[in-house]
Amino acid sequence: MALVSAKEMLVKAREGKYAVGQFNINNLEWTKAILQTAQELNSPVILGVSEGAGKYMTGFKTVSAMVSAMIEELKITVPVALHLDHGSYDGCYKCIEAGFSSIMFDGSHFPIEENVAKTKELVEVCNAKGISLEAEVGAIGGEEDGVVGKGECADPDECKKIADLGVTMLAAGIGNIHGKYPADWAGLSFETLEAVKNKVGKMPLVLHGGTGIPTDMIKKAISLGVAKINVNTECQLAFQEATRKYVEEGKDLVGKGFDPRKLLAPGAQAIKDTVKEKMEIFGSINKA
Repeated sequence: MALVSAKEMLVKAREGKYAVGQFNINNLEWTKAILQTAQELNSPVILGVSEGAGKYMTGFKTVSAMVSAMIEELKITVPVALHLDHGSYDGCYKCIEAGFSSIMFDGSHFPIEENVAKTKELVEVCNAKGISLEAEVGAIGGEEDGVVGKGECADPDECKKIADLGVTMLAAGIGNIHGKYPADWAGLSFETLEAVKNKVGKMPLVLHGGTGIPTDMIKKAISLGVAKINVNTECQLAFQEATRKYVEEGKDLVGKGFDPRKLLAPGAQAIKDTVKEKMEIFGSINKA
């Protein structure tokens, strides 16, 4: 199955009161583990690629070719969107050219007028090519590829301005944070989320920083219109922990335990376990 826009899967999720997970990929093992899990669980999935990860994997064309080939070789039949995460203006155009099926333009650090102008332009380009477009209002806390946010809450009126441009989905800051959440985190602002939902109607909303948000908060966010939830750090931590355990137990010193296929296998399984757990919480299993 070829890559698809995220639009249809998110509209279905919004109506069905569940969320589709965006799981960021960092290399071949990451991509393979996430695709296999989505297929096994019959769940739609969004593969997220930050600009830093895209550079690490030698470029967006390499990523697009790898994902498309892997979908074919693994005989993946569930809907898969390849999505640029927190894209710059230039990065969006590079991913469109590379064959991504979905992009996020993060104009949240621009004045609202500039965010609107650039987003409006990208809406027209994406519509012409059948690509889904995510926009952001109100910076997400933490750091993502050098973009630092303190977890500000979005202005619902600004959210409406961006939503009215015809974007596919909207990421609104509601106190969420990228990476690990600090002990003094105040939690999600459901008051902001509800106000945003009331302004943008049925538009699918996006929750960034899905790692570490308690399950009850995630389920409440889904009930208030969140149809896409991003997970990255949690998979990285699971991979790191499993790989560390393998080495600390000396398994890399036994036989051909040094072979990368053996060395990375526990980490890949940990990613699969994490993705499965998240898909269960998000409610996307058997929704492909």
